[in-house]
Amino acid sequence: MGRTSNAREKILTAAQELIEVRGYTGLGVAEICAAAGVPKGSFYYFFESKEALALAVIDEQGARQDREWRRILQDAAAPLDRLRELFAKTEADLREGQRTCGTITGCLFGNLTLELSNQTEPIRARLQQIFDAQVELVAGVVAEARARGEVTVADPREAARSVVAQLEGQVLFAKLYNSTGRLDALWANCLALLGAVPVAAGAGGGSAGTRARR
Repeated sequence: MGRTSNAREKILTAAQELIEVRGYTGLGVAEICAAAGVPKGSFYYFFESKEALALAVIDEQGARQDREWRRILQDAAAPLDRLRELFAKTEADLREGQRTCGTITGCLFGNLTLELSNQTEPIRARLQQIFDAQVELVAGVVAEARARGEVTVADPREAARSVVAQLEGQVLFAKLYNSTGRLDALWANCLALLGAVPVAAGAGGGSAGTRARR
């Protein structure tokens, strides 16, 4: 039986959209295939199980997010400016999602962590890898900011873990209340968490983050 070249991509796209809105556990293969517009046989041609599909969805979304986070956090801008841009991009993505589908679906990785991390070890391990990678990227930025005297944290990696946890937690609350207003204080709280050093009034230079503390 022949398979169209984009059947796998259709299945992945449909599965991600359904998982974001409905969660993973209640979804059936037939529903995913119907949403993708492909026969059920195509599913098992590309994926041996629903868990294998979930892992593929996580990998694809993880790769996209990693590229985006690296684009932002490894830019030439000042470190706190880069970190602030990450927060702004997260909020913009949630607002766009709410505009297009009427509700905030939250973070795919956070949603699956809450739903599946104590049920399937392969998915738990893959999600842990993704969050660990996020922490490492943020830790590099925090370390740069500390070297410039802009933050006062003792351990950049542990501070980065707290930043990622705060970001993820606020996204969870935005989903719970279906309101991006829950993100309004996020950047100020991040600066407080990092012990950002205020720039004296009238001083030149400084990143957006430190200027925000004046």
